[in-house]
Amino acid sequence: MDNKLNEIRRKIRFLRSEMLSAEDNIRKQLNRDEDCSEAAMRLMAMRVTMVGLIGERNRLGGEERLLNVDERLKLDVRAVSRKPAIGASERFPAKCEPVRGKKTRQIKNPEPRSDSIGTEKARGRRER
Repeated sequence: MDNKLNEIRRKIRFLRSEMLSAEDNIRKQLNRDEDCSEAAMRLMAMRVTMVGLIGERNRLGGEERLLNVDERLKLDVRAVSRKPAIGASERFPAKCEPVRGKKTRQIKNPEPRSDSIGTEKARGRRER
């Protein structure tokens, strides 16, 4: 029965996208002052098919309650979203993994420098 219900849901999703495309075509025809009665009849046939699919889905127990605007605004969508892994950062889980950078050589005995880095050596060369 779950397979039948999933198949009906897939058909409903496909039909919704087809209906949106048909509505878009009707708007374009209206903007060009063309006759859109044929496209409107196809859209009405799609709506009849949609009502039948929704009825069958509800009969199989896949009824989905539609929320009104107030209920949608009160619904906290973030609370329903997936939970982060244990010990992982909530927003950036990749940041918890260690980052290994390219190893660089360090000078064993660095020479003392002033605020203007490396100017003492350059001045010493000019004076000679």
